[in-house]
Amino acid sequence: MNYKKILLLISALTLVGCKYSETIAAKPPQIIASSLPAQPNASTLAIPLSYKIESYDSKVMLGKRTYGVSLPPGYDQNPQQHYPVIFLLHGGHGEPLDWFSDKKGQALKTLTKLYTTGKLPPSIIITPDGNDKRGSSPYFDPQYIDGPNGKVSTAVGYELVKIVQSRYRTLPNPDFWAMGGLSSGGWGAMNVGLHNLQNFSILFSHSGYFKDKTGPQNSPIIYIKTLPSPAIKRLRIYLDSGESDTEELNDAKEFSQVLSQQKVYNLFRQFPGSHTWQYWREHLADSLTFVGEQFRIAEIAHAADNVGVKPAKTQQNH
Repeated sequence: MNYKKILLLISALTLVGCKYSETIAAKPPQIIASSLPAQPNASTLAIPLSYKIESYDSKVMLGKRTYGVSLPPGYDQNPQQHYPVIFLLHGGHGEPLDWFSDKKGQALKTLTKLYTTGKLPPSIIITPDGNDKRGSSPYFDPQYIDGPNGKVSTAVGYELVKIVQSRYRTLPNPDFWAMGGLSSGGWGAMNVGLHNLQNFSILFSHSGYFKDKTGPQNSPIIYIKTLPSPAIKRLRIYLDSGESDTEELNDAKEFSQVLSQQKVYNLFRQFPGSHTWQYWREHLADSLTFVGEQFRIAEIAHAADNVGVKPAKTQQNH
């Protein structure tokens, strides 16, 4: 089956049930050798997922930094297997455990369901510390930029990537690395991702915004227009927002239009809801399903490339 048919089929299935969406297919990326892990069996899935908070000495931030990590089912039982990686960024006044917390993100429940149904290949989940050194609350405010209070963008998008690669068995190709977040973490995922395209190819945002007061270099809706086409052609981007979040909803619609103009493959969805953990918990499954689809498409494209089949060019879909 050629790439065009696969992409169109998966995109059509993804669009079912959404009120508004816009996608555009970019030329498929060239992908090096890779093999996604198989869907875990029942005995492996019977072991509950867990997470840890780890630390490392950051040269970029000049001090100790933390991150959360949840390893995929079967990680210890399959020592030769390498895994895709997903970064989940917290929002304002947040910390690395937010996405894993039972009171907030409940990500382990969502991951278990997606692994069980095969919608997401077993993946290494990383929750970075996105805070700079200002601090206006018990937690520092996230500032996903390289600014006067710390080079957070470099710390998350480059330094932590190297730490994760050194500590865990990861797939090296950026087509198997995704990053997303909620609210300011949704903006952060886009901003950090666009400044580190050598490390991430899949980005997603829940209730994010795309213009920042620090200027166009940290405003993805502007900054992406300055990047050369070869640098962004492999990007795949997912956006969603609650219908009650008028400002974020309009931002996401506008950003989706800009992405389409730049010929970046993207999917925008809107759902009932507002700026709450209930909304983000519910729709994490949507973004991670999109991520899983992109991982599978990348693997198929690579398989076709290995046997000498050139993936067909895709057309714009509206």
